[in-house]
Amino acid sequence: MIGHAFMGAAHSQAWRTAGRFFDLPLTPDMAVLCGRDAATARAAADRLGWRDVETDWKELLTRDDVALVDVCAPGDVHAEIAVAALDAGKHVLCEKPLANTVEEARAMVAAAERARASGVRSMVGFNYRRVPAVALARRLVEQGRIGQVRHVRATYLQDWIVDPEVPLVWRLRAERAGSGALGDIGAHVVDLAQYVTGDRLSGVCGLTETFVRERPLPDGDGRGAVTVDDAALFLGRFAGGAVASFEATRFATGRKNQIRLEVNGSAGSLAFDFEQMNELQFFDGAEDPEVAGFRRIVVTEPAHPYAAAWWPPGHGLGYEHTFTHEIVDLVRDIAAGTDPVPSFADGLAVQLVLDAVSRSAAAGSQWKEIEE
Repeated sequence: MIGHAFMGAAHSQAWRTAGRFFDLPLTPDMAVLCGRDAATARAAADRLGWRDVETDWKELLTRDDVALVDVCAPGDVHAEIAVAALDAGKHVLCEKPLANTVEEARAMVAAAERARASGVRSMVGFNYRRVPAVALARRLVEQGRIGQVRHVRATYLQDWIVDPEVPLVWRLRAERAGSGALGDIGAHVVDLAQYVTGDRLSGVCGLTETFVRERPLPDGDGRGAVTVDDAALFLGRFAGGAVASFEATRFATGRKNQIRLEVNGSAGSLAFDFEQMNELQFFDGAEDPEVAGFRRIVVTEPAHPYAAAWWPPGHGLGYEHTFTHEIVDLVRDIAAGTDPVPSFADGLAVQLVLDAVSRSAAAGSQWKEIEE
């Protein structure tokens, strides 16, 4: 694994846990953690459960005890690491967004296709797909329970940089992060909307805003420019005809990590809120109007996606379980020789939307078609 901060800790917990609750055909061996500073990486490896440490990710690709590389580093190095790892015959799990640019994402997809021909697999880590309630929503849409999809509303709201004295961390620098709220959290709701509906966005118009344009440097020596968006809002149209609205912001004061997705169809509706992540709201348009209403489904029954491996019904799951489910699906696909999802091509599809939103915002909110 490359990187050991927030995502590195989440992925490590998943690698440690997956085989203890799910019957896996392969046993994960947490061989080596890579970080830039040897002492810091060693401390992280001891805490998170990794056996060895490297400070140069290229060394991972030469090791016989490494069969898969888990990329948890910032987005500006995703493409270089993932392409090199795939070309070296290593399976790759790469955190989202897939890359910082469309060009990088296309290069990663091409590398994934080359590697696939020799049985090497790849996956991008959109973990919210693995919330059981979200997976159930996808199942209900596939079954036709809400009919033809007509409206999608998706928001991802945080507030962790409302204070203008929050330092200029790497997520606020375009050269490291690519974009701000749009790529960091907007990518998630774009993927969720496309996943749950089973459809792709075909065009968008958007606007972005940066509210705090200078922040203290992390070392305390002066201030620097914020070069990413603080908030992004856009309208979209799906290829199948549905219309959509999206909002991603890190300035929604009081909202810590609220993800909301509502899908309205010709025969029913679905609504999900991550702050009640074990619940799915479902409206069946075929019910008697006298008693019809949104139904609260507690998604903890053994029949629900992933739930049977965990606790008795009604005992909820948390954020960390989404990463465990991600690892479970990836390991099973590698063992079976099948293609994991979301694929790098799925990651590119999200990147194309983000790019179109950025171009639209830069052009005064002009409508932009999504490139193929």
